[in-house]
Amino acid sequence: MKIIACNSNRPLAEAVAAALNLPLTQASVRRFADMEIFVEIHENVRGEDVFVIQSTSYPTNDNLMELLIMLDALRRASARRVTAVIPYFGYARQDRKSGSRTPISAKLVANLIAEAAPLFARDILEHYKGRDLMVVSPDVGGVVRARAIAARLHTDLAIIDKRRPRAGVSEVMNVIGEVEGRDCILVDDIVDSGGTLCNAAEALLKNGARSASVYVTHGVFSGGAVARIGAAPIEQMVVTDSIQATEAVRVSSNIRQLTIAPLLAEAMRRISEESSVSTLFS
Repeated sequence: MKIIACNSNRPLAEAVAAALNLPLTQASVRRFADMEIFVEIHENVRGEDVFVIQSTSYPTNDNLMELLIMLDALRRASARRVTAVIPYFGYARQDRKSGSRTPISAKLVANLIAEAAPLFARDILEHYKGRDLMVVSPDVGGVVRARAIAARLHTDLAIIDKRRPRAGVSEVMNVIGEVEGRDCILVDDIVDSGGTLCNAAEALLKNGARSASVYVTHGVFSGGAVARIGAAPIEQMVVTDSIQATEAVRVSSNIRQLTIAPLLAEAMRRISEESSVSTLFS
């Protein structure tokens, strides 16, 4: 079993390798003068089971091309099996046609993390023990995800009913569920601009919630998202390290990263040993 890191999130790859007690395979991914990508693998991988760790976060297309070229290099180097470990992939939101002549770009890549519920549930129990919790979905589309975590925590579920007047703008309209006096945990898959989650937190507090915290799988944090979250009534936002944190995220007073390295390491170990991966998320 060998592990290779591309350039998108080397700290996560190093943490996964450490969890598996394996060194990263020596390889280089660099640019020619015209910014074309060049990949070179410095170790023999013939007949090996190779895992390539690469998030297709910003710059999305560069990171995706790095991954594709690395996969091609490994196949040509006669690796026995090559598995792409993609903690975050940048086209996941294009998972259905939004109009005529539009793509379904999520079909191009696969997300290894099918569900972050077990990871989040353990962290919530550790940090919010003894508090009167309520899990909240920030929209109707996220109810299944939020319900899975609520079931693990044996707590109630509320839903934010919002309307989006135009692309990129969210307006919270109503809170479905009795949140008064409860410590609310908003659960979502991606935080981008942060507007939806900040509005949701404000709506919860206006409806009498004692506090509002957020758990998000992928922290994109575009534009002024970190500053917006810092100014919002959010007690704490927890994101995984599927995307490498910027300096602004690292120094934020109310954003905390939760590592997925052990989860990835165990999934990779099970794939290599050809044992069940689905039970990892049960």
